[in-house]
Parts: sequence; structure tokens; C-alpha cells
Amino acid sequence: MDVQTNWWENFFEGVAVTMWLQALPAEHTQREADRLAALLAASAGAEILDVPCGAGRLALPLAARGFRLTGVDWSSEFLRHARARDVSRQITWEQRDMRNLPWSERFDGVFCVGNSFGYLDDEGNAAFLRAVRAALKLGGRFILETPMVLENVLNHLHPRPWWKAGDVYLLVENQYDPKSARLNIEYTFVSNGRVDVRRGSQRIYSYRELVELLTASGFAVDVADAWTRDAHSVSFIATRS
Repeated sequence: MDVQTNWWENFFEGVAVTMWLQALPAEHTQREADRLAALLAASAGAEILDVPCGAGRLALPLAARGFRLTGVDWSSEFLRHARARDVSRQITWEQRDMRNLPWSERFDGVFCVGNSFGYLDDEGNAAFLRAVRAALKLGGRFILETPMVLENVLNHLHPRPWWKAGDVYLLVENQYDPKSARLNIEYTFVSNGRVDVRRGSQRIYSYRELVELLTASGFAVDVADAWTRDAHSVSFIATRS
């Protein structure tokens, strides 16, 4: 499977965005926001960074809980939806590469959740973690939640899963390449009689490798626990040291 290195630059537009906007029910999002608020362990009024933020699915309910949110994403289409949903204009939305976080010790907490980590190569992923650390205040928490942990992937990976979200069907073909430690993915979207095929790739780290990567980037890993969402994921709770 041939996957462009920077596949993520143009992936999140059109039908892919339409699907993600419909993918999870509101009650699931509220439960996830409650859990994130607890894991961040920040007081009301704290500044929180959501990166990448997509259409603000989690930033918006966290802002409603009294936090001051900044959302960063590369996708201009996702950000248009985020701004349209933010009717009270209470969140700062910025279009940036996730490695480009220009703030110095500003945020009380940062989170990166869902299926958003590992798009880059090893240096790019490490650069993202270093940028997060630089943006965090001393003692601030970083929540990294990802299904792309080797032990998790080997236990739960299906070669050809499919989902339906609203009027969009998604068929996925997964191919794990042990030489590059990457999961190469072919996405087939079907909506309104149209078929759109796209490709992506994510770096798969072992549990130990990811803890070591966080530690090398300047974090103390307080807790790393497995928990179940719609897909099996692992949450890492790291503190800026």
C-alpha cells in the first residue's frame, strides 16, 4: 500500500470531515469530557490546549465546564465547523501544524485524544511532544490517549472493519508493516452513491517505547492505563517535569 508521507495534510476534508461530525453521539462526548476534566485535574478557569482539536467536539463541552480553551488543528474545514459551533466565541481556534505550538509555559493542561497521534515520523512525533511540554506550565498535565499502542493493536486489530456514521459508510483495510512499525490504512468512504478512497499511515509504538518517548521529551509519566471507548485505547497521563 503506497501512502504519501504527509497524507494528513489533505485527508481531513470533504467526506472524511462529514463522517467525523456524525461519528459519536452527544452523550458519549459528554462522558468523555467529564473524564478528561478529571484527568487534567485543573481548576475552573484553567487554560487548556486541545491539539489537534478537529471540529471542537471536546473543546466545546470543556469550555462549558469553565475552562479556557485553545484549539489547534491543521484542517481548515474542521476549524470552520469549530468556529461555527462556538456561538459564544469563547474558544481561541488556530490553524497550525501540531508541532508548531508557539506558547511558552502558558497552559495548565493539554490533551491529544482519539486517533490523532502517530501520523508523523519518529522525529515529528518527538517534536510534537517537545512542543507540548514547552507550552505547558511546570506541573501541568498532558493527556495522551491513543489506540495506536502495539500491544493494543495486536490484540484488537481487525483487517477490514467498517462503520456507519449518519449517511456515510466507512470501510477500512489495515496492513501492519513490522519493518517500519507503521499501520498503513486504506479508507473507503461511501456516501450518496459516491466512493472516495484515501490512504493514511500511523506509527505504532509499544507501550514501553511510548513511555520512554514521553520521558525523553521531558514528562514524568504518572499513570498509564487502558480503558475502553468505541475502540480500545490507552491513556497516558504525563506531567511536565
